[in-house]
This record gives sequence, C-alpha cells and structure tokens, in this order.
Amino acid sequence: MQWTVEAEAAIKKVPFFVRKRVRARVENETRQEGKDTVTLAEVTATQQRYLTGMAAEVKGYQLDACFGPAGCPNQIQPSTGLPEKIENLLRAADLVGFLKSKGIQDLKFHHEFRVTLADCPNACSQPQIKDIGIIGAARPQVGEEACSGCNTCVETCREGAISLDDQPRPRIEQERCVACGQCIPVCPTGTIVAGPKGYRVQLGGKLGRHPQLARELPGIYTEEVVVEIVAACIELYKQKSRRGERFGELLQAEDFERLARQFASRRL
Repeated sequence: MQWTVEAEAAIKKVPFFVRKRVRARVENETRQEGKDTVTLAEVTATQQRYLTGMAAEVKGYQLDACFGPAGCPNQIQPSTGLPEKIENLLRAADLVGFLKSKGIQDLKFHHEFRVTLADCPNACSQPQIKDIGIIGAARPQVGEEACSGCNTCVETCREGAISLDDQPRPRIEQERCVACGQCIPVCPTGTIVAGPKGYRVQLGGKLGRHPQLARELPGIYTEEVVVEIVAACIELYKQKSRRGERFGELLQAEDFERLARQFASRRL
C-alpha cells in the first residue's frame, strides 16, 4: 500500500500507542474502497471514525512486542509461548468489564493495561514506560576455560562491565551488566559462558502528565514465573483501582517490595 507524503506526516501525529492500529485500519478501509494509495483524505476520514468509536475498540489491555521474532540479531531467546500465555491471562481478566464496573463507560485507550515484551535490553518496545515490561536476559559468567587475553569481551561490552585482570581473566561487574549476553558468543576460548537465561521484569512505567520510569524487580525469571508475576500484578491492579488509574499510580513502594519478596525464591 502506497502512502503520500502528506498521509505519512498525518499518521505520525497519531499517539504512538495507537498508531499501529490506526495505520492498519487506514490501509484496510482504503483497500475496501478499491484504492491502492493512502492520501491525507483517507487518514482524516479513518481517524475521525476511529476516535468517535474508540470505546468499541478498547479491549482493556495492550500487549506489544519488539521485532525480535522477525530476525533481530540482538534477540536473546525466542519468546515461543510467552506472548500467548500473557494474552490469555489478560483476556481472562476481563479488564473491560472490570473498568465498566468502576463506572467508566466512555472507555479510552489510556485506560488499557499495557504489557510489552522486549527480546533484548535494547528495549525497542519501550518496556520502561509500560505497566509491565518484560526484557529478555542472559547473564554471563566466567567459566573454567583459560582466557587468551584477546580483549574481545571488553570491546564488545557497551556498559564497561567487563575488565581483564593480570592473569588474564575476565571480571564481570554484575551491577553494571544489563544481561544482553553479547559477550558470550564473541569469546573465542569459551571462557565467558551463559549463566541464568530468562527475563527481567519492570513494573509501573507510564507517560502522561506525571511520567515515571518502571522499577525493576531484582533478578531474572523463567517464562513460567513471568506469567505468575503478570497475574499477581493484574490482581493488585484490580484490588486498588478505583477510576481506571494507570498501574504506576497504584503501585506503592510497599506493593513493589511485597512482590519482590513473593518472587525472590523464584529467581534464577
């Protein structure tokens, strides 16, 4: 489907969290009219229909992912069944029904509970500003194989988390490591090996009038535990929400600490 310059400029003004939906709908409606080019007129007409009928479009949650499955070279591991498991969980929670039970009849997209998956710490899907952000992680460790001192791991690490001692032997500062795992495959001697491999979980990010970055639960978790964390967060959201607030507004320090303690023994 071809887009004119004016149409592309107009679609870029649509808020990013609904832009993909609006773009897909514009193309679908343009195609139904027998056209193969999207102009400003098509964008304007579709956008108006979309906004006036927004309540019917709201499903109570948004689940996004990055481009990892499409062949991104930074993908740490394929999230084979995780998106489907989380979507089933969100669907079963009936968040639209929950919001309406709070007296919110004119639903907007900002009422939706937002979860996003990123397959590496580059985090193209913006997990830091979502209600729940899930990030693929592979924690490197120093194995038994002798180090050649080639310095490749040091040059690869963008966080400066790796240094070589006089032996030579790699030293990894775990506090600086973001668990991207990129130092593991470049080590020619196999000195640096894969340690815990799973997901980091961030909670309570949001934009809007009072933006805040998500807070990260300590540790790395398996796919199974991530699903349990999402379920616990949805339950907490339902317990505390009164008027469709974002999860980040509801998540207090004591709630975060309670979740951290609840899943502390499940860390990898």
